[in-house]
Amino acid sequence: MELFTKTIDSLWQVVVIGLVLGAGLPIVFACGVRLLATDSESQVGDTSRRRPLNIAAAIVCFALIVAAVITGILLIARDFIHHTFGLHLF
Repeated sequence: MELFTKTIDSLWQVVVIGLVLGAGLPIVFACGVRLLATDSESQVGDTSRRRPLNIAAAIVCFALIVAAVITGILLIARDFIHHTFGLHLF
């Protein structure tokens, strides 16, 4: 019974991380793209200005995605980095 409870405990952690990284990061990227999109009513030659708040929010979304990608790469390569350069990252 103890093995079953440990397995269930580990399983919900994997599911939560999978949902956050598997669905959450693409949602954040889509929100950043949507924030940068112009209005659908604008004409082709229209040079309407985007709102500065939308641009700032989109930059935050994209920075979060870049940080997640860099963190993932560093987590995968942490043994190599430790062995080659002697740096302890995580």
